[in-house]
Amino acid sequence: MNQGKDSRGRKSHILLVDDDASLIRLLTIRLENEGYQISTAGSAYEALQKLRSQTADLLLTDLRMDEMDGMGLFREVQKINPSMPVIIMTAHGTIPDAVQAAQQGVFGFLTKPLEKEQLLETIANALQNTQQQGNDDWAKEFITTNSQMLQLLQQAKMAAQSNVSILIQGESGTGKEVLARAIHKASTRVDKPFITINCGALPEQLLESELFGHTKGSFTGAIRNYPGLFRAADGGTLFLDEIGDMPVPLQVKLLRALQEKTIRPLGSIQDVHVDVRIISATHQNLEEGMKEGLFRQDLYYRLNVVNFQLPPLAQRPEDIPALVQYLLADRQDIRDGFVKGFSPEALALLCEAKWPGNIRQLVNVIEQTIALTSTPIISSALVQQALAHQVAELPTFNEARAHFERNYLTKVMTLTEGSVSQASRMAGRNRTDFYKLLSKHGIEPAMFKKGEATQSDD
Repeated sequence: MNQGKDSRGRKSHILLVDDDASLIRLLTIRLENEGYQISTAGSAYEALQKLRSQTADLLLTDLRMDEMDGMGLFREVQKINPSMPVIIMTAHGTIPDAVQAAQQGVFGFLTKPLEKEQLLETIANALQNTQQQGNDDWAKEFITTNSQMLQLLQQAKMAAQSNVSILIQGESGTGKEVLARAIHKASTRVDKPFITINCGALPEQLLESELFGHTKGSFTGAIRNYPGLFRAADGGTLFLDEIGDMPVPLQVKLLRALQEKTIRPLGSIQDVHVDVRIISATHQNLEEGMKEGLFRQDLYYRLNVVNFQLPPLAQRPEDIPALVQYLLADRQDIRDGFVKGFSPEALALLCEAKWPGNIRQLVNVIEQTIALTSTPIISSALVQQALAHQVAELPTFNEARAHFERNYLTKVMTLTEGSVSQASRMAGRNRTDFYKLLSKHGIEPAMFKKGEATQSDD
């Protein structure tokens, strides 16, 4: 395997920083011949400007430079991308310098004139060490220097070691499922299944069957036994997304499963023991749901043993440059490595955006600009276009949900001509829940009764 490529076959990108132009040319030729992708900078300030608009896998810098030296550059790089390995070169190398650099986190310290084999070995070790750390890192998908996020991740790793239930709350697109998967990876259940289900995507009977399973013939269409997701996740983790949308009758059965660690498939009279760790998530305010009778208090306390509230992206703008670099490197296959980075003006626009769709929206904007750019450096105009397109098309989650609910309720009440009993059965909700939904949206059943409508017209 070419040592200049990473585990995904992508060329490893090295940024060379030195005020000696002849040495830069020599190193560029030497390292490009080894298969590395090389960028160069003549000063620390030029290097920082490049790192804010493009990504690199390793920094190779001179120690003695005007204005800012190599150690000063290293400390600034730590603020932008703390996981990037840094190798420092110097013609003035001493043991105290090397010890001080290593203590601060510098990966390697090389003395000029550079020996080719030592240089290549140090670079290869630095890149391999970074890849191994990334593979071993349970939370590698969280790119952050935000103090609130770092504290949350530290607590999440501690909670992962126990078997307590965890509730993750946060806006849509903040990474609730990503955190749930990370917790599973950090737990003792990592070798067992991680199973997910969206509790708001299925009607009540189908959701019950998916969770607890069913026996053959237990309902129309049940042509064979089905074990269900609790048994599929046995020994592992079951992630219940959008738990706030679970129908109240099913909440009772979920509570029993959590309390007794047993489930009963539809149509069966036999209980089945299960060993499952529950992680649930919602964008909703469950405290308000409990006040309105839409979420059971006893279930809430069972699920909410440990609570993590993911902050929206707008509250962690300092993470955006590093997130952009990570996403840019991760999406290189979209244009086969054509795109090298964002212009400073484009990156500034990304940092100033409001991001109502959070990280999911940022990913969309990055992918869109990579796909549409005609130059290796993405311009501010292209970012502005992508942001305007996103804002125009992306209502808030609550707005989109309310719009869907009103339309759905109107359609189902029209079909049943105002019969709440028929409409609630069709929607897979009980009458009490259904009445509350109608009231929430100001919909009166009488509006859809043909007889009353005729009398009103008369």
